Amino acid sequence: MDVVAACRAFVHVSERGSFTVGAAAARMSQSVASRRVAALEKHLGGQLFDRTHRRAVLTRFGRDVLPAARRLVRAADDLVLEAEAARRGPVRIAVPGTCSTGALARLAAAARGHGILLEPRTAAPRERAELVRTRQVRAALVAVAQEEAEWSVPLGLAGRDDPGVRRLHVETLRVGRTDTGPPRRIWLGPEDDVPHVRDRMARLCDAVGLRPAQLAVAADLASAAAEVLCSKDLLLCSPAQAGELGLRWCPVGGVELGRGFTVAAGEPEDAERIRTHLTGAVADCLGAHTPPGGGSREAG
Repeated sequence: MDVVAACRAFVHVSERGSFTVGAAAARMSQSVASRRVAALEKHLGGQLFDRTHRRAVLTRFGRDVLPAARRLVRAADDLVLEAEAARRGPVRIAVPGTCSTGALARLAAAARGHGILLEPRTAAPRERAELVRTRQVRAALVAVAQEEAEWSVPLGLAGRDDPGVRRLHVETLRVGRTDTGPPRRIWLGPEDDVPHVRDRMARLCDAVGLRPAQLAVAADLASAAAEVLCSKDLLLCSPAQAGELGLRWCPVGGVELGRGFTVAAGEPEDAERIRTHLTGAVADCLGAHTPPGGGSREAG
């Protein structure tokens, strides 16, 4: 017995209360729907419909098993869609949530110019690596230390006011004895809540005497930006992000900070296609530059 086909008939008939209408919705004849429901009842060992009524009325047993039947039908439909997508050969790629919709659209358009159907999916740093490992995506732009990076995004501090300096030194945020207001904080978004950025920033803050609470990690970038926009706090971000948020950006004095990215993939050829054809497009999407030698593989 085709359990999926039988469940499909069962679900459509139950939703419409009629074997005739339900069978038509399932694109089968009434006789086929009746046979499949009867076969499913035999397979499950219980009656699904009360046949003493003119309409298709679910029995208690039918009501109990209907949710599972729906899930099976949905799963079968999802499988067909996934198989169709696999035949088309799309490259699902996990990307940072800091990439704007416009930047992702331009990246996908550039990929099509090289015959690559790219399907970006935003995800947090830890999630991106896991999505590749579990083969839920074919590739990901994963966060790495700058010395391991194929793309590097400069980071600095941004606030709502012009800092009036070319480089902002973190020690200027130190709380003095005569200060009465709340301490100014440095906010990190989820993309920078990774050891090679967060820990380095924490060591810098500690070295110049900032309080531990002056370095804060937000649940999302919007929340961090909101804190900065309504206070004198600062956001660790890229120049492009500062521009989008209407903030004044400045490099950090005494240290070079940046996000590093490399491409990881379940199959080496997927990673190589991205490196070969899309190095520059990925850099533009990230708001990054490529470290020395990183752009040599760009083919156009």
